[in-house]
Amino acid sequence: MNRTGIDGGSEHASTEEFPEELRERAVRLVLDLVPETGTITSACRQVGEQLGINTDTLRGWVKQAQIDAGTRPGVSAAESTRMKALEKENAELRRANAILRPA
Repeated sequence: MNRTGIDGGSEHASTEEFPEELRERAVRLVLDLVPETGTITSACRQVGEQLGINTDTLRGWVKQAQIDAGTRPGVSAAESTRMKALEKENAELRRANAILRPA
């Protein structure tokens, strides 16, 4: 699924279009390249150009990988998925309670 950017060009959906294997490989390449380039942004730009991945998309993957590895503060992907599931369940229970309350 492509999304059209403001300039009319296509923009990749970060998790929907790229296989997990490619994302993991791209993140590894970026992290390996950081000592040479000096910054994650520079490494993302270089790897992104080689693999055809938007720099910002790649930077987001790297950031999430660092969070998941515990080397950067933030909410891990697993915890985020768990919270979304709990929020959905909570909303369903609230709807059920709202239906049952008048009865």
